[in-house]
Amino acid sequence: MPSKPERSLTIAVFDFDGTLTRCDSFFPFLWALVGRWRFFWGVVRLSPILAGYSLKLIPNWRAKESMLTYFLAGKSASQLAAFSQRFADDVLPKLLRPEAIARLRWHQQQGHRTIVVSASLEIYLRPWATRMDIDQVIGTRLESHRDRLTGRILGKNCYGPEKVSRLQSFVGQSQPVLYAYGDSRGDHELLAAAKYPYYRKFQD
Repeated sequence: MPSKPERSLTIAVFDFDGTLTRCDSFFPFLWALVGRWRFFWGVVRLSPILAGYSLKLIPNWRAKESMLTYFLAGKSASQLAAFSQRFADDVLPKLLRPEAIARLRWHQQQGHRTIVVSASLEIYLRPWATRMDIDQVIGTRLESHRDRLTGRILGKNCYGPEKVSRLQSFVGQSQPVLYAYGDSRGDHELLAAAKYPYYRKFQD
């Protein structure tokens, strides 16, 4: 994948969960990884944190990191990467929205650079994006040490203002024409930065 886009390019930026997909991908990923009963038990154990997040008492990143710690801490990073490849190949295609993929393909046919900017995990977004000929993925990254996941987020959760910050770091000093597609409050800043923002739609 290229490290920086060229000047004067048109870039189409897509959120992933709820925009390119019909539903969240994080919970299906955890379900597929640990199995139904361990997933349900984990949700029960974490229910006070999830309730706090729903009531806006706990920030998004803290709730996500609690789940990552519970389900992923201590697992092999390399083994999770292999599992994520299978998840990207076998599960993610079933979650996609046909109208969203049609719009993605339209941008690619126009020669536009395509980027996914998402709070979802890069570890499974990247293999899926490679398969879809998407130019770049900017997502939430996992911290690991000596091939073991710590359960913490590396850097910041790619949500809200962080989406814009990471995208700006990628484009550098260039000033591309920007299309942006999103569906939630975590995309508001990204949509505000675009010349052509699309909130829960794909065409005017």
